[in-house]
Amino acid sequence: MNKISPLQAGDTAPEFSLQNQNDETVTLSELLKEQQVLVYFYPKASTPGCTVQAENLRDQQAQLAQFNTRVVGISPDPIKRLKNFETKKELNFDLLADEDHAIAEAFGVWGYKKFMGKEYDGIHRLTFLVGQDGKIKHLFDKFKTKDHHRVVLDYLAAE
Repeated sequence: MNKISPLQAGDTAPEFSLQNQNDETVTLSELLKEQQVLVYFYPKASTPGCTVQAENLRDQQAQLAQFNTRVVGISPDPIKRLKNFETKKELNFDLLADEDHAIAEAFGVWGYKKFMGKEYDGIHRLTFLVGQDGKIKHLFDKFKTKDHHRVVLDYLAAE
């Protein structure tokens, strides 16, 4: 089992090219041409914690846009599951499929987890703010799913 070692502020964010819920290719370098990017990793679409986190980010899109920030969610889910999640919850940002968890590994968020007595490797719920220069500006690692959006907005407001 792998212990996680997430990237930190100042590190260069790994480039990615992943399919979104509409089976369109999304690359970090293209996103960064327009604005900074909030890359949030979540374990599984349509589960309770992931749903609360996604709905709150959906509801805060206008405020995030005021801080020149675009949201993308990354999970190991297949595209079809991401599309169902987006449709059911009327999400207004890209959900990216990292089925082989290569990008999660590159960001250092894939590793050992223990849940309900089971031990396994999986995605840790961490969020990275990537500046337009491609460097990680901040790692969000202390939040609950229900207040994730508030922690992010508070940081952006203070930046």
